Amino acid sequence: MAGLEDLYREIILDHYRAPRNRGELEVPPAHRVEGFNPLCGDEVVLYLDVDSGTGTVRDIKIAGQGCSISQASTSMMSAAVKGTPVDEARALIRAFKALMSIHESKLEGAEETDLSADLEGVRLGDLEALQGVVKFPVRIKCATLAWNVLQQGLDESAAGADA
Repeated sequence: MAGLEDLYREIILDHYRAPRNRGELEVPPAHRVEGFNPLCGDEVVLYLDVDSGTGTVRDIKIAGQGCSISQASTSMMSAAVKGTPVDEARALIRAFKALMSIHESKLEGAEETDLSADLEGVRLGDLEALQGVVKFPVRIKCATLAWNVLQQGLDESAAGADA
């Protein structure tokens, strides 16, 4: 299993050192959302361009600063959702949060089947490299910050499209 852990560590470091989709998009048409983790100083700024006609994440750019887990998760998230339908992006958010809550659910005695519904049918790919974070509960907020910001951005984009 050490080989797999080394591979996962390399994936995280690669995304930290060379983040994907770094930059800004013009606001509007893109939507700008930011999140902050006061416990460790992580900051995520997300520029989200959702095509309301097709319901697709047309483009996504990221900015911010923070620890390697936070920034790698942000990069990996941006690569995973760029070009996907919003419904798939939302399913990915649920699956990733379920993956990150496995540790908490075991502590609280929750049924694993409660989490498997969120993970079912969703391929996380390289995002599974972040699963080791659950061994360090204080770092879970670092890993999920970008995902919470993405969820907020999708919600605000949908509300703006409905207006």
